[in-house]
Amino acid sequence: MTFSRADAEIFVPDGLKTPAALTRVTHLAIGAHHDDLEFMAFHGIISCFHHKNSQWFGGVTCTDGAGSSRTGVYAEFTDEDMRAIRREEQRAAALVGRYAAVIQLAHPSATIKNPDDHSLADDLEKILIASRPDVVYTHNPADKHDTHLAVTAATVNALRRLAPDQRPRQLLGCEGWRGLDWLGDNEKVRMDVSGYDHLASALNGIFDSQIGGGKRYDLATLGRRSANATFLESHASDSASHLSFAMDLTPLLLDDSIDPVDFTLSAVDRFRGDVSNRLRRVFPKR
Repeated sequence: MTFSRADAEIFVPDGLKTPAALTRVTHLAIGAHHDDLEFMAFHGIISCFHHKNSQWFGGVTCTDGAGSSRTGVYAEFTDEDMRAIRREEQRAAALVGRYAAVIQLAHPSATIKNPDDHSLADDLEKILIASRPDVVYTHNPADKHDTHLAVTAATVNALRRLAPDQRPRQLLGCEGWRGLDWLGDNEKVRMDVSGYDHLASALNGIFDSQIGGGKRYDLATLGRRSANATFLESHASDSASHLSFAMDLTPLLLDDSIDPVDFTLSAVDRFRGDVSNRLRRVFPKR
């Protein structure tokens, strides 16, 4: 499989030939950065971890790892150093998480944020055709990180190039640089990731270049999952200890005429309406 970047790679932890490794993927996560797969799509990882006869997790990391936060032992590292380290960390996570494959496309962030550059969508289309996953995880369209949003756009565009019968049955927009607790409870896709704290800690801790480089994503991610579970219901005991939320983006695959911006803003409008209705109960108009 040939990608846009010469330094792109496919890593298959168990050594299976690439076509067979990709064909077996049932849950595919498409993330912007090294560690996004583990933080946002942990549900996909654990869905497959003990089910190798029927379910396999595959991951795509879209950017090259340059421009990372650097302090402490990483303060003097160059962009090229960080590219190499982050690539190795992503391979290690694939081994620990028992991935079917992880693909590192090595695009510069600036390239994929250019709306006139379609190379990322071209690469993703090839991967989607080769893997034909049942579920795809990517960043949610209300995220505040521009590179995350660029990956979301490329993912939707690549999926819409496929014939309807080639598309996954579900597309999920996951939490990252914004949580999704604001979504209406009837709209949240609740992904129960309870009971796997040990695996989450192992995967998250692999990315020392980020954690040691000044960002405690490992603690923040586990804290968000715990908070999601506790603050979901105010009048009921917790049914899970850790939850990840996602926005169901599947309608964007069922109807290509739906504008992703309008689709997202309609969810924001429903949130605004919910806040307004609740406030009016206690602040009625006089």
